[in-house]
Amino acid sequence: MLYRLPILILTTGIVYIFISPSEPLAFSIFFKVIPMVLILIYAFEQSLPKRKTVHYWIIGGIIFCLIGDATLHWFLIGLTAFFVGHVFYTIGFLKEWRFSLPRFLSSIPLILFACWIGYQLISRLQTDGETTLIIPVIAYIGIITLMTFTAVMTGNRWAVLGSILFIISDSMLAWNMFISSFAAANEVIMLTYYSAQFLIAHSLFTIDSKHKGVAW
Repeated sequence: MLYRLPILILTTGIVYIFISPSEPLAFSIFFKVIPMVLILIYAFEQSLPKRKTVHYWIIGGIIFCLIGDATLHWFLIGLTAFFVGHVFYTIGFLKEWRFSLPRFLSSIPLILFACWIGYQLISRLQTDGETTLIIPVIAYIGIITLMTFTAVMTGNRWAVLGSILFIISDSMLAWNMFISSFAAANEVIMLTYYSAQFLIAHSLFTIDSKHKGVAW
C-alpha cells in the first residue's frame, strides 16, 4: 500500500507518454492529466497528518499546473496557469527559506542558464516575428527561475531536484517549440515533467522539517 500511488503515477505516466494516441484532443488531455491528478492526491497524503500553510501553497501550485496541463494546447492560457502555479510554489518555498552561502552560490549556474535560454528564445521569436510572445516568455522564465532558486534555498533535496527537473523539462519544451525540434522530444519532456511534479509533491513529507530531507 505504501507504494500504491507512486506505482499508479508511474504507470499512468508511461501510458500517456508511450501508449495513448494524440487524437482526439480531449482523449489525449484526459490521459495527460491522470498522472497529475494522482500526484495531487499523493501531495495531500504526503502533507498529513499536520498540514501547514506551506503545504497548501505547494498543493495550490500542483492544482494550477494541472490546469496548465489541460490547457497548454491553447498556449497562452496554459502558460498563464503554469505561471500562477510557480507563484504558489515560490511562496511555499519562501516559507521554508534557510539562507546558506553554498546554496546561494550553487544557484548561480541556474540563473546563468536561464539568461542563456531566455536570450536564445527571444532572438528566435524576434526572427520569426512572434514578438507578442516575448513578454509572456520572459515573465515565465523569470518566475520558474525564481521558483527554482527558492527551492534550492530551502535545502530540501526533493524540492531542489524537482525544481531543477522542472526547469530542464520546460527548457526542452521551449527549445522544441520555438528553436529546433528533436527526436523523442515529447517523451523526454513529459518524463522529466512528471518526475519534477512527483518530487515536489514528495517534498511535502519533509519540507517543513529541519532535519529530514535537508540536502545541505
